[in-house]
Amino acid sequence: MRIAYKVWLENEGKSFGEGPYKLLKGVERTGSLHRAAADTKMSYQKAWTIIRRCEERLGFQLLVRKVGGVSGGGSTITPSGQEFLRQYESFRVELKDVLQDLYQKHFGRNENI
Repeated sequence: MRIAYKVWLENEGKSFGEGPYKLLKGVERTGSLHRAAADTKMSYQKAWTIIRRCEERLGFQLLVRKVGGVSGGGSTITPSGQEFLRQYESFRVELKDVLQDLYQKHFGRNENI
């Protein structure tokens, strides 16, 4: 048996969670929201809608888009977005540790389950 969980941040609705996190990490890796969306088997339109909704609810811009041109365009994460990702990643690590400790406290010694 193991612990499983889903956690997200809310501000007048779901503001940020694992889906947007994975998209932003994909943008960080590829330099493109289009490629990040494709990597997660999501349409570009859906990915862009998710990012815009997050930005509205968080109150700051996460991505800067560079449209077309010779270099082909792309997306970059804003400085505010980078700092938010850093905080979210720290939160995820600490949350996992706390939940694992709670799991062990309540179920770790119970070998009959």
